Amino acid sequence: MAQINKPTDYFNTVLYTGTGSTQSITGVGFQPDWVWLKRRDNVGRHRLFDAVRGATKSVRSDGTEAEITRADSLTSFDSDGFTLGADSISGGINVNISGETMVGWSWLGANTTASNTDGSITSTVSANTTSGFSIVSYTGTGSNATVGHGLGVAPSWIVIKGRNQTEDWTTYHISTGNTKNVILNSTAVPDTSTTYWQDTSPTSSVFYLGSSTRPNTSGGTYIAYCFAEKKGFSKFGSYVGNGNADGTFVYTGFKPAFTILKRTDSADNWLMQDNKRKNPFNVVDTQLFPDLDNAESSSSAILDYCSNGFKIRKTGGNINASGGSYIYMCFAENPLVGTNNIPATAR
Repeated sequence: MAQINKPTDYFNTVLYTGTGSTQSITGVGFQPDWVWLKRRDNVGRHRLFDAVRGATKSVRSDGTEAEITRADSLTSFDSDGFTLGADSISGGINVNISGETMVGWSWLGANTTASNTDGSITSTVSANTTSGFSIVSYTGTGSNATVGHGLGVAPSWIVIKGRNQTEDWTTYHISTGNTKNVILNSTAVPDTSTTYWQDTSPTSSVFYLGSSTRPNTSGGTYIAYCFAEKKGFSKFGSYVGNGNADGTFVYTGFKPAFTILKRTDSADNWLMQDNKRKNPFNVVDTQLFPDLDNAESSSSAILDYCSNGFKIRKTGGNINASGGSYIYMCFAENPLVGTNNIPATAR
């Protein structure tokens, strides 16, 4: 498997402050196809935009509401970032309110879409096979089906949200397996049912849907974000906590830029960390929660971003309970050693 030597060509984090008037956010380094925005300084819903559904249309990770369209929200995906409108209609949606501090996580897809007929449901896909990321739009059937994802390798992480109905997110993770759903907008432990994935793991061309109304209501429209593991760029796996401040080390093979963690053997919040918020040095102790609209918060220590993975630096149920089971999603800042033969270092 070829290694990605410059991860910021495919994923990047930018920080900005809202102005309450149209502004262009630059510094992403590419034209993003998926942008995830969150207010940092106060309560504000997560807003997820993508180029397959089109600008101005968002879903939220911290709730069940259907897709909303706001003409003055994210108005375009640009060559080095994205443009925001004044965010003023009926109080705004917290992506560009004057004085807000914000974070935006961006991923590169294909910058175009294609019809995919690999599955029993025809999908519309923006797929980047180099970075292992695709955005997939489809319409549910209410019965067992398959959907083409366009990656050419089996995805390790899939998150799905209904666009035209109020419903929980549906999440597949390689470490919890094809019998379980981890709800992105909930603290709940993974629930088990054959109606989510037909108890069948994704293949190099399709993922499987059962009859559950969450990912497959008849006539329901859906958006799915699919990720395959790529050397030097992304890693999806699990770890077991030790209940000690000198916590578990998780090897990824690269220096992390962004992590999402979730306990799976007990109910607890999801956690998000990145390499841009607060300070540029370890520890990484500034967190947001995909399932909550809470402001950013800090702890005395959470984890370290090392040259080849991350190390837990905190006790506690949501990240390091003794014997606790956790899944993670991790994207790179730098590979451990790139083609320039210069090794990555810890923060």
